[in-house]
Amino acid sequence: MPIIPLSWFLLVGAGLFSIGLYGALARRNAVAVLMGVELLLNAVNINLVAFNRYIVPAQVTGQIFAIFVLAIAAAEAAVGLALIIAIYRTRDTVNLDEIDLLKG
Repeated sequence: MPIIPLSWFLLVGAGLFSIGLYGALARRNAVAVLMGVELLLNAVNINLVAFNRYIVPAQVTGQIFAIFVLAIAAAEAAVGLALIIAIYRTRDTVNLDEIDLLKG
């Protein structure tokens, strides 16, 4: 069974993080921004599990942290989508440039 080097996992994580960062910063659609944030969190999960596997393979701390990140991502998605639906009902748009709820 061939062993995949740690650098490959880190490259995949960095690529996924870069795509997520671009998606979160460059998109104008609120749903696309949430998807970018989810990609950021999944990139972190890949790095947590990879570092755990290569540094201390006998412990499961990386997997436990990844499960916590998944739980936080699920809560973030639920709250974020609820906010987007509420804003869509009042403003009829999910375009972030057109949402100015704090303006009087």
